[in-house]
Amino acid sequence: MVYIKKAKKRFIIGIILIAFITAGFYSFTKDVYKNQKSYKEHLIRFHVIANSDSKEDQALKLKVRDRIIKEMNPKFENSKSLDQTRMIIEANLSNIEKIAKEEIKKNNSNYSVKAMLGNFNFPTKNYGAITLPAGNYEALRVVIGEGEGANWWCVLFPPLCFIDINNGLTDERTKQEMMNVLTEEEFKMIQTARSSNEMPIKLKFKVVEILEYAKSKFDKVVGMK
Repeated sequence: MVYIKKAKKRFIIGIILIAFITAGFYSFTKDVYKNQKSYKEHLIRFHVIANSDSKEDQALKLKVRDRIIKEMNPKFENSKSLDQTRMIIEANLSNIEKIAKEEIKKNNSNYSVKAMLGNFNFPTKNYGAITLPAGNYEALRVVIGEGEGANWWCVLFPPLCFIDINNGLTDERTKQEMMNVLTEEEFKMIQTARSSNEMPIKLKFKVVEILEYAKSKFDKVVGMK
């Protein structure tokens, strides 16, 4: 009877221990995903989609990109906030389409163009010292023709597009621009993530680590080891 009471007491202590560990892990994962969601809310990206993957269409995509960035540079380069950049985009969607169509016509093509502001899915992308993990981001999207070709993208706010095209993107300048709009924790998230799967994998390893630790403690408490 005494042995049963001790075993029961150890079992209860083990359950409480697991509950505390689980609560701590929940808090950890909650903070990670909160920061991941948060930094996305401080960025607007620029996305140009080619008509197809043909050599000509891909070359045209880059020409359209360069023309839009050149023409819109004075408006976007000195934007001081996300809201200001968003307002500039919304006020210039028709103008952006016009610029793109002019460049397309100049290159002896007649593709249609659609410019839109919305939330779109992006793959993992490196920008010098930082990496933006795959996921949904707010973006200015320009679709050329059927929009079935490979994409090109950059960050419109903060204005990394203009730094990249005009002056060459350096690690230090990239960090500076990003740190101007992100918190320290948010910046650490994109500074250290190096692939679309790395962050989830880290969490999976953390789950395994914590569960194994909890099991060993539980076994020790109930006297199984």
